[in-house]
Amino acid sequence: MLALSASAVESPVDYVSTLVGTQSKHSLSTGNTYPAIALPWGMNFWTPQTGKMGDGWAYTYDADKIRGIKQTHQPSPWINDYAQFAIMPVTGKVVFDEDERASWFSHKAEVARPYYYRTYLADWDVVAEIAPTERAAIMQFTFPESELSTVVVDPFDNGSQVTVDPSQRRITGYTTKNSGGVPDNFRNYFVIEFDKPFTYAATVADGEIRKGTLSTTADHAGGIVGFATGKGEKVTARIASSFISPEQAERNLKELDGRSFAQVKNDARDKWNETLGRIDIEDNDIDRLRTFYSCLYRSVLFPRSFYEYDAEGQPVHYSPYNGKVLPGYMYTDTGFWDTFRALFPLLNLMYPSVNTKIQEGLANTYKESGFLPEWASPGHRGCMVGNNSASIVADAYLSGVRGQDMAALWDGVVNGTKNVHPDVPSTGRLGHEYYNRLGYVPYDVDIKENAARTLEYAYDDWCIYKLGQALGKSKKELKPFAERALNYRNLYDPEHKLMRGKNKDGKFQSPFNPLKWGDAFTEGNSWHYSWSVFHDPKGLINLMGGNDEFVCMLDSVFSVPPVFDESYYNSVIHEIREMQIMNMGNYAHGNQPIQHMIYLYDWAAQPWKTQHWVRETMDRMYNPNPDGYCGDEDNGQTSAWYVFSALGFYPVCPGSGQYALGAPLFKKATVKLENGNTLTINAPANSYENRYVGKLTLNGKNIDRNYLTREELMDGAHLEFTMQDAPSLTRGVSASSAPYSFSNELPE
Repeated sequence: MLALSASAVESPVDYVSTLVGTQSKHSLSTGNTYPAIALPWGMNFWTPQTGKMGDGWAYTYDADKIRGIKQTHQPSPWINDYAQFAIMPVTGKVVFDEDERASWFSHKAEVARPYYYRTYLADWDVVAEIAPTERAAIMQFTFPESELSTVVVDPFDNGSQVTVDPSQRRITGYTTKNSGGVPDNFRNYFVIEFDKPFTYAATVADGEIRKGTLSTTADHAGGIVGFATGKGEKVTARIASSFISPEQAERNLKELDGRSFAQVKNDARDKWNETLGRIDIEDNDIDRLRTFYSCLYRSVLFPRSFYEYDAEGQPVHYSPYNGKVLPGYMYTDTGFWDTFRALFPLLNLMYPSVNTKIQEGLANTYKESGFLPEWASPGHRGCMVGNNSASIVADAYLSGVRGQDMAALWDGVVNGTKNVHPDVPSTGRLGHEYYNRLGYVPYDVDIKENAARTLEYAYDDWCIYKLGQALGKSKKELKPFAERALNYRNLYDPEHKLMRGKNKDGKFQSPFNPLKWGDAFTEGNSWHYSWSVFHDPKGLINLMGGNDEFVCMLDSVFSVPPVFDESYYNSVIHEIREMQIMNMGNYAHGNQPIQHMIYLYDWAAQPWKTQHWVRETMDRMYNPNPDGYCGDEDNGQTSAWYVFSALGFYPVCPGSGQYALGAPLFKKATVKLENGNTLTINAPANSYENRYVGKLTLNGKNIDRNYLTREELMDGAHLEFTMQDAPSLTRGVSASSAPYSFSNELPE
């Protein structure tokens, strides 16, 4: 059978389903995604809304009714949304209430693409369609014959304003609804322009429909406009919004100028094909092609752009940190605890020009708030642990991303090691006083998830050390970071061969249950977090007693049953349940801390186990259906893991310039790099059975090591994998085959 090619048979975007991961709920996540109609890294996303106003689960696959098509900026249901408003067509009567206007719909009459969404609203006999630009969108409603076909505009509660202007066929206003992380003057201004005159106009104030009243400011304002329509008549709405001003919203509306609905849709499709088409996959398994491109789609949504263009065409942004309008770039809606691992390394490899702007936005964040972000939506948010902005900045610069304000970024990463945000304790380093003095964050000083913080701070210190070296900083200035990069050693418990919380008196916490989730760790247990020594696996191997002991501990993650202790949470959180039901022991791929663990066999002379478990994870925990993930997708991280792993390598240690080898999933992948070079990954014998690497050549030369370097990939490379159905027990087993470890730089 001939292999299918994403470029030869269909365009890459045709393989994408935006519904992957939407069959989720509070107690069990299969992605916790929504079908985002957007452009890559777009400022505004749109989604059909099945949940009630304010519900973080805005769209769930098992829902029966749609309440509106919503502008959204939600990065996850746990963080929730901001700058949101919904638009809903109704026929035959005037309604505003979200339950009254809701309509039954069916997935059989739904088309969900990144660049286009269509649904049939059965109660109103209306087909609703939408296509996006970066800061605007165009909607098209196909109405039945009706004396009164209406469009409801709902900017939600907590402070909103609506003005209806029949002479201009427009609705303007603003929404302030948010979930935190905004200054007091936060507003999202919108403008909606229709192509048909109004025969009905009303505003709504806190549930009261006021016909003929054309402007309303209320806790919950709204607008309704109506028309008489013939059967099959199409009404078009052009929509844009701005965080800056009503005038800027008008300027953003010009993104639609001169283009019909079909043209906007086709242009958006072209943009997606350009972005996704950087990787061309050839294989004969269409479900794997669909899974891959659906994951790549998720990998280029976040962080979203949060900047706009002024009258001179220059980037400007409303600062979610100080409330001012300032020049330059800004990006938001990502949590670095998740995305430092694979998402940002993917940007550095595939889309470095985008990350150049993101890095400049990070410098602006530091200048405007005094801190680099750790979880931003749109400003600093209290979520997760670590100081992983250091990894984001270091990996970008060390990967060759240039053009950003490195003086500000260096000040920002250093500042974060000795300060904590006064209002958002997850920004900066909570417990830095203890960590810098004792070498760890103690268990008994009322700082939760202390061991996780210590392990991540140690890696982050290594990142700062390597970045400082590249920037030419002095040995004296960098010495503390190099020393603290080894702080992971302070939590290693030789009795259990695992990481363990430690009290301020130097004694380990007791009692200790390695299967207890949370407590000293974050959304995982000691079995999951003990591998968080990204920068020094050899050092961890040495602590555990050598390769054999290390591999035994790795193997045990899969062989230990999925038992757990949930007492820290007083309930079984969804991350625990997702581990329990996957039938891979205590391996919890549905959450981020352990996602690199499979690759650590590369450091211990048994790379075939990496190859086996990577393939098992891809085949068993991902699919292109609404239940397609094994936990939260998390702003591209869980997707980027799949993208890298399917190509055959993974960035275990961002900042090292190396990628640990696994085994490619496809027969052929062609990666078109921004610098004009091409990376070809060829594995013609690949199959379900042939998952093991017997031989690997790079540009025709045999290589025995278990890693590739960034320089090798960026220079353009031809990788030829000889795949087989049994492990090769002789390839990649020498000490020199192992990837980077910080211990190799230290004196004996």
